[in-house]
Amino acid sequence: MWWLLLFKSLYFFLPAYFANMSPVLFRWLPLLNKPIHQEKLGAHKTWRGIIVATVIGTLTFALQKYAYTQGFISLALIDYGGFSIFLGTLLGFGAMVGDAFKSYYKRKAGIQPGYPWLPWDQLDFVIGGLLFGMLLYVPSAEVALALLLMSPLLHLMVNYIGYLLKINKSRY
Repeated sequence: MWWLLLFKSLYFFLPAYFANMSPVLFRWLPLLNKPIHQEKLGAHKTWRGIIVATVIGTLTFALQKYAYTQGFISLALIDYGGFSIFLGTLLGFGAMVGDAFKSYYKRKAGIQPGYPWLPWDQLDFVIGGLLFGMLLYVPSAEVALALLLMSPLLHLMVNYIGYLLKINKSRY
């Protein structure tokens, strides 16, 4: 049942997905709105974004862990009871590191913030989240492949919805 593996993979990766969305959703927060390194990453990669994303990734995993202990196990890829919420921290932080890494190379290529750089704009956080998450849990090749194939499609869809809602300036 490939579709069940797909849903379980996406559910497992929710901390990274929510972490990736959170800097945009929390940009109204007046705290720590300082660029990490304006020249190399751009003005929009802020300390607020990386901290908020990491906290959101941790909280998302904590909710998944709680749901698992309350009997919601149908979409569980892992035994959430057996993992520390630090796995969510790693998934969220890794997503942001992947995004920053891509931004560095995007600036080196002369591509301005907000301009598309397909497929890297859609894969950066997935690769970062997977790599950092592997410090505590190494998913199967099928799970990693499902995330690498489906995440870009979901990312484009969510960005387009954000564009329609006037949250994002770009459709990509």
